[in-house]
Amino acid sequence: MTLIRFGPDALRASRFALSPLAETFSCLLGLRRELDGGRPGPQARELAGWLDDNPFAAGLVRLVSATKYLPDFVALPPSSMTTRFTDELAQLRAIPDPQARATIAESRRHAWIAADTDWADRDGIATAAADVFAHIWHQFVAPDWARRRAIMERDIRHRAGIIATHGWRHALDGLGKLRWAEPDAILFSTRGHTDPAVGAEGLVLVPHTGTAGRWICQAPNRTAVVYPARGILGDLDPHPGGITTLIGDGRARILATLRDPATPSQLAALLGVSLGTVSGHLAALRTAGVIVARRSGRAVYYERTTPGDQLIALMTAGD
Repeated sequence: MTLIRFGPDALRASRFALSPLAETFSCLLGLRRELDGGRPGPQARELAGWLDDNPFAAGLVRLVSATKYLPDFVALPPSSMTTRFTDELAQLRAIPDPQARATIAESRRHAWIAADTDWADRDGIATAAADVFAHIWHQFVAPDWARRRAIMERDIRHRAGIIATHGWRHALDGLGKLRWAEPDAILFSTRGHTDPAVGAEGLVLVPHTGTAGRWICQAPNRTAVVYPARGILGDLDPHPGGITTLIGDGRARILATLRDPATPSQLAALLGVSLGTVSGHLAALRTAGVIVARRSGRAVYYERTTPGDQLIALMTAGD
């Protein structure tokens, strides 16, 4: 078993953070699964074509998508909600070649598919790896970053509310096999690896928008767990026809998306529409009594009422 062990003050200092690098890796894993599944979409086919022309990138992607131990330069723990991708890449590029080769060798040892590492027999390994992730970020993640960030922020607000009401023991609900195994330890995996120790810096929880995948990121005095956020990129849309036609597709989509509370700007990013369009639909839905607005600090969050839940149940049933 692999247990994440907490020191005396660890929970008090634990927090959430965002990581563009983790989101980029999540996107990479999703595209790789499409390729392995034999039904790749346009982005997965674009990635495959790029990898065919880049042996280093192909070797790195092959390894990190088929191992239980990620190289250190892939799993960098963020520290805040404002983590910048450029800063993460700078940390990655600073890793010296001996350390990069050692962590690649360890990753290969835990891979479930045999893979050579001849592609890593070069100078500037971490810099080359940073260039790979920079390409994936700019091609596949950055254009959709606003929507991805909105999904992750909603997940964090949901879990922060659970922590405020019920404490940290319920914050892990819905995170797959992650659970409390002891009063001061979380079971991360049934496989035996070195147990990470979380000290006074606390544990950092980092959501990503992929459908699956959990991993640990470690650096001196900092440990993070990356996990799938609630509400993936393919959020459920209501079925066409019936009540959906009556209230309009735009309002139906907003009502369906408000499974968790969201701000108008988050809804605009999630649905790919203008803030003005969202505001108009929210006003109509609020007048109808199917949503309410609640202020949290400087932000206003909208959420469904009981009649709103009943209405969405009718719509998603295909009425």
